[in-house]
Parts: sequence; C-alpha cells; structure tokens
Amino acid sequence: MAVEEEGLRVFQSVRIKIGEAKNLPTYPGPNKMRDCYCTVNLDQEEVFRTKIVEKSLCPFYGEDFYCEIPRTFRHLSFYIFDRDVFRRDSIIGKVAIQKEDLQKYHNRDTWFQLQHVDADSEVQGKVHLELRLSEVITDTGVVCHKLATRVLECQGLPIVNGQCDPYATVTLAGPSRSEAKKTKVKKKTNNPHFDEVFYFEVTRPSSYNKKSHFDIEDVDEVDKMEIRVDLWNASNLKFGDEFLGELRLPLKFLRQSSSYEAWYFLQPRDNGNKSLKPDDLGSLRLNVVYTEDHVFSSDYYSPLRDILLKSADVEPVSASAAHILGEVCREKQEAAIPLVRLFLHYGRIVPFISAIANAEVKRTQDPNTIFRGNSLTSKCIDETMKLAGMHYLQVTLKPIIDEICQGHKPCEIDPVKLKDGENLENNRENLRQYVDRIFAVITKSGVSCPTVMCDIFFSLRESAAKRFQGDLDVRYTAVSSFIFLRFFAPAILSPNLFQLTPHHPDPQTSRTLTLISKTIQTLGSLSKSKSANFKESYMATFYDYFNEQKYADAVKNFLDLISSSGRRDHKSIEQPILLKEGTLKLTVKKVDGNSSCRFMIKRAQGRKRFGMKNFKKRWFRLTNHEFTYQKSKGDHPLCSIPIENILAVERLEEESFKMKNMFQVIQPERRVLYIQANNCVEAKDWIDILTKVSQCNKKRLTVYHPSAYLNGHWLCCKATADNTPGCTPCTGGLPANIQLDIDGDRETERIYSLFNLYMPKLEKMQEACGSKSVYDGPEEEEYSTFIIDDPKETYKTLKLIIEGVGTLEQEHAQYKRDKFKKTKYGSQEHPIGDKSFQTYIRQQSEISAHSI
Repeated sequence: MAVEEEGLRVFQSVRIKIGEAKNLPTYPGPNKMRDCYCTVNLDQEEVFRTKIVEKSLCPFYGEDFYCEIPRTFRHLSFYIFDRDVFRRDSIIGKVAIQKEDLQKYHNRDTWFQLQHVDADSEVQGKVHLELRLSEVITDTGVVCHKLATRVLECQGLPIVNGQCDPYATVTLAGPSRSEAKKTKVKKKTNNPHFDEVFYFEVTRPSSYNKKSHFDIEDVDEVDKMEIRVDLWNASNLKFGDEFLGELRLPLKFLRQSSSYEAWYFLQPRDNGNKSLKPDDLGSLRLNVVYTEDHVFSSDYYSPLRDILLKSADVEPVSASAAHILGEVCREKQEAAIPLVRLFLHYGRIVPFISAIANAEVKRTQDPNTIFRGNSLTSKCIDETMKLAGMHYLQVTLKPIIDEICQGHKPCEIDPVKLKDGENLENNRENLRQYVDRIFAVITKSGVSCPTVMCDIFFSLRESAAKRFQGDLDVRYTAVSSFIFLRFFAPAILSPNLFQLTPHHPDPQTSRTLTLISKTIQTLGSLSKSKSANFKESYMATFYDYFNEQKYADAVKNFLDLISSSGRRDHKSIEQPILLKEGTLKLTVKKVDGNSSCRFMIKRAQGRKRFGMKNFKKRWFRLTNHEFTYQKSKGDHPLCSIPIENILAVERLEEESFKMKNMFQVIQPERRVLYIQANNCVEAKDWIDILTKVSQCNKKRLTVYHPSAYLNGHWLCCKATADNTPGCTPCTGGLPANIQLDIDGDRETERIYSLFNLYMPKLEKMQEACGSKSVYDGPEEEEYSTFIIDDPKETYKTLKLIIEGVGTLEQEHAQYKRDKFKKTKYGSQEHPIGDKSFQTYIRQQSEISAHSI
C-alpha cells in the first residue's frame, strides 16, 4: 500500500531475519531458565511474533519476516518476552531502531544490546496544539497576561491492553507555581478529537506600563515557565491510568510571536530513573533490510523500462541492460528480485531467462556443474519459482508438512543422537514412510506445476541437451537442479520461509525435515553414485531403502512432464488451494441493523448500536473457492461465502465502531461482514488477498460506504436511506492472478536505485569496454570481473543506462527541492520532533549552499 504525495507514491517495506538472543538474565527461581519469544513492532503496534523457545537463556529463533508498511512510523522495535503461564508475559528488554537509522544496519547481521523497558519511555503519536499569549486590561486599568491553550486532537496513540480511552492534562508550571487542567475522556479511539481550550493567568496584575508589557520580575518568571501536555489512557485497573506521552514547551518562545499553532510528536517522560546496564539484559542478533521507494507516474520510467524489456532480444545477452545490472550489483539476488518481478509483470520472463540460461550453458564446460553456481540465471529462476510456485507448494507439500509438524514421530537415525527409549529401526521406518509419501506427492504433482515454470524448464532442457549431446542425463539434471535442489528440498528444510508453516519448526521436527530434505534432494539428483553423496554413514545406510529403479523412473517421468512442450491438459486443480487463514474479530450486519446470520448472538439482532461485545473471535479460512469462518480451527464452518459473492473488500473508518484495523466484506443483499484484524499489516494482507481473488467477479461494486450504517444513517455521507449507493469509489483494481501482484513502475524504480547506487561500477565497466575495444591483449585485472562478450554493444547499452539513470536522478532531485520549499515544519505530515525531517532539512540546506 503506497502513501500518495503530490503525484508520487511512497512504498515502505521491511525484511527482517531474527537470529538469536544470548546471555539473557536468569529467571529468579530454582530453574533459572526462561521460555522466550520475540515480537516485531512498528512503534507500539505488534506486527509479528516468533515461536516460543523453551528453557533457554540463549534462544535461537531463525525466523524471517517481510511486510509492506502501510503507515508512517518512528521506530522499528523488537521486544523479548518471557512467557508466564499464570500472569501476563513479562518484558525482558527491547531493541528500538529509529527510522532514520535503519540504513546504518542495512542487510548486515548485527548484535544489538537489549535495553531496559520503562513504561514512561513507551510512547507514540502526535498532538495538535494552539497557544496564544494575550494582554488583558481590566476595568481598573491594570494589566495581566493570559495564556490560552487549545488541545485540538491527537493521532496514532498506542492501544494499551486492547483499548485506548485517552485524555489530556495541561499544566502551566514555573519555579513557584503549578496549575493543571484536564480534558474529557474520549472512549475507544486512538485518534481523539478534543478541541478544548484552557486559560491560565501567566503574570500578576500590574499597573499599565507603555514601555513594557511585563514588569522585570514578570519577564523572568515567564521565561522560566513551561506548558506541559500529558496524554493518558483512562484505565479501570487498580494500577492507575497509563502514560501515553508528553510535550513540554517553554513560554519564552511566545515572546517572539504571541500566537503559535503546530503539530508535535509526543515524547517520553524524563523521570530521572537510571536504566540497567545493557550487559545485564543480553543481546539480540538481527538483519534488517528497510526499503523506501519513491515512485513517479509510469511515463517517467519509459526510457529505462524499454531498455530493460528489450534485454531478451539483445545479441549477445551479456550486452543487455538486465545482464549488466547483474554484473554491477554486489549480490546477484539484489538484481534478480526486481528484474524477475518486472519481466513477469510484462510477460517477458520466459524469453529473458531462456536467453541468459542459454548463454550460461555455452560457458559451462562440465555437465555435472550445470546451473550449480550463484549466477544471475540461477537467482532469477529461484525468484520466479518463489513467486509463481508458492501455491503449487501449498497444494503439494503443506498437508504432509502439517502432519509431520503435529505428529512429532521420532525419526532420528544417527545412533549417536538417539534419545533414551528410542528404537533405531522404528525411527528408520517412520522416516522411510515420510520420505515415501513426500516423494509420491511430488512426482505425481506434474499436472499442477505452473505453466511459466514448465516453459522455463523446457528451455533449460533444450539448451543443456544441445550443449552436451553426449550426455543423455543432462536434460534431466538441468531441470532437477532447480525443481528438487532449489525448490522442493529448501521448502521441506525450512517450511516457514515458503509460507508452509507460520514459524520455524521445533528442534526435533526440524531434524526430521532435514533428513527428509537430504533424501529427497538425492533422489531427485539422479546421480550415478548416490551413496557417495552422503558424508554420514547412517544416511548411506538409510538410502539403501531407495536404491530401486522405480524411484529413478518416477523422477524422470515427473521431469519429462514438467519440461515437455505441449505436454499436459490445462485443467483446473480440483482440490481447493488454501490462500490464508487466521483469527480475526467479526460481527455480521445488514445495513438495516439486523444480524444477517441466524447464529449471531442475540445482542446483535435489531440493535442500533454495536459495541465491542458484538465482536467475536472466529477462525477464518480463504481458499480459491470460498471465504469461511468457524468458531475454532478445525470446526465446521459457521458461514461460507463463495468467492463470486464478494462484491467489494474495503477498509472501514475507525469512527464506525471506535476500533482500529477494521475492514468490510460486502456481499449481495446489502450483507456486510465487519472484521477487525490484529494489526495494520495483517489488515492490509487480508484486504489485498480478498481483493485479488474476487477481482474478476462480474458484479463487483464501483462505489461503497467507508463507514457503517448506524442510528438510522450512514456515518460517512449522512444519507438516511439504507439502500443509498456508496459515496466513495472502490479502491483500484489489482491483478486477478494471485501469484503476480506486481507494480511495474515500483520495480523499475528499484532497478533505477540499484543502477544509481552502483554508478561507479557502471563507469568502470564503460572503461573496460573501451579497453577491450582498443587493446586486444591480456585483460587488466580490475576489469576481469565483468562478462563482456561484445564491447561495442555493451558500451552502447551502458551509455543508454547512464543517461536514463541521470534523467531520473534529476527528477528526484527536483521533486525534493520542490517539496522542501512547500513543506512546513510543524505540519501534520512533519510534526515538530520529526528527526528524519530535521536531517532532510539539513541535507537540503547543504545542497542549496553548495549550489550557490
């Protein structure tokens, strides 16, 4: 989801690898061990939680998390919790990285010291204030000065323990006085509108003096005074109200301007408490990749995009723009991700991969090493399989992976690692049954393999067979090196990375999956001496079970099916594909106020007002056939909505039920499901995937109501008729193909950013082309890292790339200059206290001074 900024879209995303924690403080009990998990938070909003690692002070998590960030934020935070069965889980410590500091740690494994968590430091949100200092002359001729403090509104306050009932206190404080006043409590909102004015007498009355508005002593007193605004959450708990943040403003700044109105970021309270030493709490290893893309309209990218999309047709392909990107990037993966997404979006992925794969095959001397390196070809095929094959994995592997994770059958076959009471032969039999079943579902899944993957495999097979005509097996190994080695085997080994499980499996299950993955990988490799593939003797012994020709024949038949042109019927998969599932809160309504489902609680029927009690937690499942929910996971569905009956999926404004992260699923006959997700990222994920699967429905709505129909009218447009057509256009269409939800302009912007980042290498490559053209002798060492088959063609492409990147760089610079002129510090978009904007102002000032 992009944030719109005057003709430009801003996308934010973060990819996080949560490694491990070490040296956590011991539990104050006889056991001393802890059961810990880690959460990822945008400010105070939790968006991800790892599994619980039991009985450890150095827990290993090994979990990856990726999300698009749908809102602004100030801190990316990580909290380590200790699970407590009888009480609320306790926080051990946290890591908080300011948004402007994320680039310091970009894509680097970093150990962060855990910091002490103080309730007074856990703040987020902003407040809108107006201050006015005025001079009042009384009837008797004396003068006094009064301060009017107007608290207008707040935005983005944290939700504490599932609710937010905020109020503000306003205090005028000085060396010898303190006067406090309080707003009304606003129920169930973290974006409260107060609009209350409080008056304070600042100076003592004195005789009117034309020379000065203040007596000398009054001036000194005013300079020492401050206005303090504290935000609180009204709590029913015995511990008192929770602190949400504060703001302190000295009054002396009003002497320059008697009236001032601005937005401010709330700040933590400085209570003088000394935090614990970082070493006392341990540390956490993280790898964070934060990306912020500023995307112009499509026409800006036409020159660079056209050069890239012609890559498959350039002879030789090493002179193409896409191949050059792979040459200059530090890691091939950097280039592969946006390239694959761009070519998939424009339907050019098969010819592009065919071209670069054919070139790589021609450079390969030994058929046994074909596609075994981390080349641009390998990384592009990996990325294509991840995008196009995710649902293929779901329907093929997920049922058996779930069974393995839930069954916990002992499968250890290393005699050294056997636990007490385990039997080696029983374990081997358990493992053999799992391998047999997974091997069977894989080799029988050829008809379900996505067409784009099959077309790529056909191209690989033909190139390899043509290059190594004397090797009859190379046509199989060229394909198996991807489908088994880099697709099925990694998915079995780490199912959480392929969305087959929500978390990294427990140690015993992880060991079982490792043994299965090794065996499946070897079965798929078709190597002639398979026992030699295993360093461990116990694996070689176990593999004797599978030394039968039927396994090799099954692999070859499967590879033939997925890599043969015109090899299968394009029939639909009968088994529904599970797209997403999870727990959400729900209420069901018709716009006339009645519940549309008989089983809903009676409180909901015929009521005009809906509250929190009407929302029930339900387990939701979305397949490519229907959207269902049930009371608990595994129960019979309480309600089933065919995909063709989803007319729109849109966000619901908070004012409807005073609840955040709400969205609505609109059905025929004005039936609406109002659903609350657990956080903003989860809400976006559900809206996106529900929109995608229902995108081609013939009766989809074009307009909708962004708020609910309550108390006899629509809250958004105030229309009283319940059948009034929507007042707001539905959000823009998304691609109907679930796997390929891609923004071509965003991917081109990412490629521009990479070219811009590696501009010195592009220029060095230009020098290499010139050197090779003029001097045909031994190649200079600094140029030997580049693949340049045709210096003249490569030089032409490089020139076009550098020109296109330069033009886009000028557009970005001009946009920043224009934005700098228009932006006001203290506005809603850039409140006072916005450190990232302060840094931006300093940079722009330096650029302007340099230009002058």
